[in-house]
Amino acid sequence: MSAFYLMIPVSLLLAGLFLLGFLRSVSSGQYDDTTSPAVRALEDGTTAPTASTEPKSTPNP
Repeated sequence: MSAFYLMIPVSLLLAGLFLLGFLRSVSSGQYDDTTSPAVRALEDGTTAPTASTEPKSTPNP
């Protein structure tokens, strides 16, 4: 029974820390845009590569 006297305050403290972390992430805007990552995963990548992403070829001697 004495273990409950220790476990209850520790669990309440831990739950409060999780709640504080959740509220901090919500206020910082982490959950503002939830649709863009899903749409980016569906893109097929058929766009033309830009000059910075093309591999540089060296001339053969």
